[in-house]
Amino acid sequence: MANRESDPSRPPPPIEAAAYAAEPARFPMLQVVDLAAVAAAVVEAHRNLVVSKVNGGCLRLAVFEGVFPWHRHPTSDELFLVVSGTLVIDLADGTERRLGPWQSVTIPAGTIHRTRAIGRTVNLCVEESAAATEFVEPPVR
Repeated sequence: MANRESDPSRPPPPIEAAAYAAEPARFPMLQVVDLAAVAAAVVEAHRNLVVSKVNGGCLRLAVFEGVFPWHRHPTSDELFLVVSGTLVIDLADGTERRLGPWQSVTIPAGTIHRTRAIGRTVNLCVEESAAATEFVEPPVR
């Protein structure tokens, strides 16, 4: 059986909600962060980390290939900003949002969606800190 590293089309395992919500910020306030260097250091097929906290939210850096499972954040909007690659966000109604470098979209709280990277994709996300993530079954159309 192929593992995630050898098969980027295979979704990563679901993140435990408690671990996702409790992830600490990697960098303290006032520290200059080289986001390109942080992204370049990622060797996994999927890595999502909290860069910093700001007010009641956080900045996440996601580097991945393949497909992330269907999910929703019941109480948090999620802003995506693509830095490199192409990110496709599939919505439960069958539509998609396709983002290239320096394009952004906000997914409203409670919206069922999944993300697909076309090749290696790096994006930034802004969401509330400790945002709950609920994994759901794929929508039936």
